[in-house]
Amino acid sequence: MEKTATAYKEKLKELSFLPLICSCFYPQRRSSISCDFEDMEVKPINTRVTGQAFEVILKSPSPVSDAVHSLPSPPKKRDVSLEDIQKKLEAAEDRRKSQEAEALRSLQEKRDRERDVLLKAMEENSSFSKVTEEKLTLKMEQSKENREAYLSAIMERQQEKVMGRVGAGRHFLSYGCKSINRKE
Repeated sequence: MEKTATAYKEKLKELSFLPLICSCFYPQRRSSISCDFEDMEVKPINTRVTGQAFEVILKSPSPVSDAVHSLPSPPKKRDVSLEDIQKKLEAAEDRRKSQEAEALRSLQEKRDRERDVLLKAMEENSSFSKVTEEKLTLKMEQSKENREAYLSAIMERQQEKVMGRVGAGRHFLSYGCKSINRKE
């Protein structure tokens, strides 16, 4: 089964797909699309506008073809000594430690960045609070001064009115008293 699959793969590599591609561009039906090779045969099953289907028939492999398609054995691995294994284990341990150190360093950098961002945000928040508090205090002082100025102006007007009435009343009283005295 494995040899048959290998032979099939080899033949597919050898098979020229140019006639198949040309048949896609020229849809007229050709009767001679069937191809024969040493150990396989390709026959069209179905030809449609959307595509084509083919049947690939594999012939039984001959003893001569087995020798041709046999794969060379993989190269022998060299003997691995205990020292080589220990060196590889040490190198792997070093790589693991360096990766852990890199991960810890990047994590520490992230934490430092987050801390810096938090400190900056807290600093901006406190400076904003101070500025806002100063503005509010200034506004309240101005409002207090304006209110005191307004109240003193009202008090002055009231005093002027009262003084004006008191002076008019004296004048009226003094004038009224003279007229009363004259009648007598």
